[in-house]
Amino acid sequence: MRVLHINCNYMTTVLHQTMMEHLNETGVESRVFAPVYDASKAVIQPKDFVTVSECFGKWDRLHFGHKQHKIRTALEKSFDISSFDVLHAYTLYTDGNCAMELSEKYGVPYVVAVRSTDVNFFFKYRPWLISRGVKIMEKASAVFFLSQGYMDQVLNRYVPAFKRDALREKCSVVPNGIDKFWLNHVPAPRDAERLAALEKKRVNLIVAGRINRNKNQLTAMKATQCLRDMGYDAHLTVVGKTENEAVLQELQSSPIVTCHSAMPKEKLIGLYRESDIFVLPSYEETFGLVYAEAMSQGLPVLYTRGQGFDGQFPEGMAGFAVDPGSAEDIAQKAVKILSQYEEISARVPGLAKPFNWDLIAAKYKSVYHHIREE
Repeated sequence: MRVLHINCNYMTTVLHQTMMEHLNETGVESRVFAPVYDASKAVIQPKDFVTVSECFGKWDRLHFGHKQHKIRTALEKSFDISSFDVLHAYTLYTDGNCAMELSEKYGVPYVVAVRSTDVNFFFKYRPWLISRGVKIMEKASAVFFLSQGYMDQVLNRYVPAFKRDALREKCSVVPNGIDKFWLNHVPAPRDAERLAALEKKRVNLIVAGRINRNKNQLTAMKATQCLRDMGYDAHLTVVGKTENEAVLQELQSSPIVTCHSAMPKEKLIGLYRESDIFVLPSYEETFGLVYAEAMSQGLPVLYTRGQGFDGQFPEGMAGFAVDPGSAEDIAQKAVKILSQYEEISARVPGLAKPFNWDLIAAKYKSVYHHIREE
């Protein structure tokens, strides 16, 4: 089984390289084509099965068809497309359109993932490309979403009603995986002392993520103050790399917030275990691995309604969806968690187990084989 992965985001995160390593362990022979406009912005050192191609310019992104032609031309020069069993596109538009055109030319089936950029940029701000996105999904052998929320949003808002049922048949939710470190360090249940502190309304919230406007730590801070106004002795811990100094300074000026720079997982796990609720009300979120990581350590989670993590579980199972623009809503959902804290906290480490790369790689392999056998 040979799979060609077309992934414009491959070099910007360790996430996809981890997935490739697990797929290769299952016996899938993977090759990756990573189209970029500036290879110097990479955050990883690519393995030998990865071809990085500076095949388009920064401003080519303004001209969809022109950029696509450059990517497709570079890809065809790099690989014998007909030698692969399946093409796997990691975004609907940038990667998926290329996969669709190559599939039509070479007769190789493709699968495609729909990500945050597709939902929050292409569908929303480039309406003239909506029909193209729908066509890419229709022509694909399988369509992957990171969350049920994104699937429902795309199908119900952008796909014509008469096409939804047929398209839904080929759609599935496959989340990202988390580092095995988190799954291998299962915490003990919250002890009596911690539960007694919660009974006395002492609660510690934590948020981990890049410190910027999108991650919305300032609204989490305001929600913490709302809890204090409701009689709780609430405190917020913020962990992450600073991308917006103004946001950091406002957080640091608050006596109810403690800030930490980004730290390795071996230290972050300690802060998680000292905290009670994980809150990350991002305005836009592709998936949010940190939610699953926090759950693995017994933390109920507050996540953004309609974004990446929403729909992974029924409301109240692992936590609650919140309005990222409302500190009051976040505070009220935190109170709902506290009203059933022991039950949710004991449940979430088990709910985090499916975010295991071994299981996820096996799902993808199963889909690939099913497509090849059709």
